[in-house]
Formats: sequence, C-alpha cells, structure tokens
Amino acid sequence: MTQQNNQSDTNKVWFITGSSRGFGRVWTEAALKRGDKVVATARQLSSIADFKEKYGENVLTLELDVTNAEQVKSVVAQAHAHFGKLDIVLNNAGYSLVGTIEESSASDIKAMYDTNIFGPISVIQAALPLLRKQGYGHILGTSSNLGHVTLPVIGYYCSSKWAFEAIHESLALEVKAFGIKVTIIEPGAYATEFGSPESLKFASGLDVYQDFKTQFFGTLGELERGDPNATPDAIFKIVDSENPPLRINLGSHNLPWVRSAYAERLASWEEWDAVSLTAQGNTK
Repeated sequence: MTQQNNQSDTNKVWFITGSSRGFGRVWTEAALKRGDKVVATARQLSSIADFKEKYGENVLTLELDVTNAEQVKSVVAQAHAHFGKLDIVLNNAGYSLVGTIEESSASDIKAMYDTNIFGPISVIQAALPLLRKQGYGHILGTSSNLGHVTLPVIGYYCSSKWAFEAIHESLALEVKAFGIKVTIIEPGAYATEFGSPESLKFASGLDVYQDFKTQFFGTLGELERGDPNATPDAIFKIVDSENPPLRINLGSHNLPWVRSAYAERLASWEEWDAVSLTAQGNTK
C-alpha cells in the first residue's frame, strides 16, 4: 500500500496510549465518533471497557503498560494485525513528578522517565518496522508547552518533555524518506485529569521549600485552563493534512510565553557573544 492510497482512505486506524483519561480519552472517543477505528490502550482494561460497549468492532481495547517493552512490542503487533494497518500512532501516556530538584529521588525520576520517555520510545521502535513496510504512517506525541519553557517544582517533568521534543525532532528527519510523518502536540493548561492522583507523583517534601511550593501552587491554580473537548478538530486537521507541522500548539497561551522565553535567551546569548567567540580559539 502506498502513501497515496493511505491518504485516500476515509477511515483511519489509530493506536493511542493512555486512552483512559485526559486527552487520550477525549481523542479516542472523538476519532471513534467520526468513524475512524481505534486501538485504545491503558494500564487497566476496565478503564476503557466502555469504548468497546459503545463502539463495538471499530475499537480494539488492549491492556498496555508502556514501561514493559516486551508487552509494547506484542500489543503494537496485535493492533496492526487486527486492523491490517496503523495510520496514526499517538503516544499520550505520561505523568508529572511534583518536587523540587533537591527533593526528588533518583528512583522517582527514573520511574517518570520510564513512562514519559522510554515508554514512547518502545512504542515508536515497535511501530516503525510496520509503518516502513506500509510505506506511510503518522507518529504523534503529546508533549507540552513545557517542552520549551520550564517551571519550578515540576522541573523533572519539564526535562522529560524537553527530551521528548528532541527525540521526535530527530525522528522526523530519520523517517521522512520512508513516508512517515511526525508531529509533536504541545498543549498548554487544560482542564483535564492531569492534576489527579493518577497523573501526579509527589516527591518527599523538605520543609525549606514548603512556602515556595505553596506560593507556586497558588499561582498555578489561577491559570486559565482550556476546554479539552475543543481540541479534537485541531488534531484531525493535523492527521488529515498532507503536510502536517512538526509542532503544533494547543491553546492560546503557549506562543506568547514561548516567544518571550526565546527572546530572553537570544538576548542573553547576544549579550555574551563576545565572550563566547573568545572560546572558539585560533582556528586559522
């Protein structure tokens, strides 16, 4: 099957991780409502059983822990065999570690990276041979505006998104020749379950940071949050495009914030450029 044939198909087949809540649930249901087929995955099959009851043969629900690389490989293969193709592979599973740089333990940081970074890598590596054989496919990854800017107290989560961005940017260059597209989805603040206990892990706290964290969470709570149910049309425009973007913001706050952050970085680099140039040495 060629890429051109795939683009003419009216019904796409999606593989989505983290389908049980948040954007994963919203996008899974939206794709099914528009008549696409979806392989919906989650750690607990019971959390996505309602999709099967509601959408029947158009959905395949599978249990998946993205930190289990062998299970990922098996589930991706099963998904492809079930529907005969995978048009869209959407890595959405993830959670945030809440804690300052000093507070967070190595084991907590590693556990978050296992889900946020190594999990998506496992899915990508399992899917790529199948997508190459098809001659087409679109890999989407849910990142964040925090893949470009940072906040205190969730610095390790931000770092996982910076890594996520770099991996997908390199991937896009590596797989373009195979007819495979890559898009990084960067939501801002949304009223999803991301703040729920299932999506947050709290590091053991130190008293010295308590006042700072109280102030931080107070400010965070004042953020205007978008409606997650307003996002599917944007996602559909991306997956239906012949030339989708490498990156797409979701929401109205991201671009001003990122623009300001990069302006500050450029100004600092420019200010210190004379010092930087001396570090080049004599190359003549």
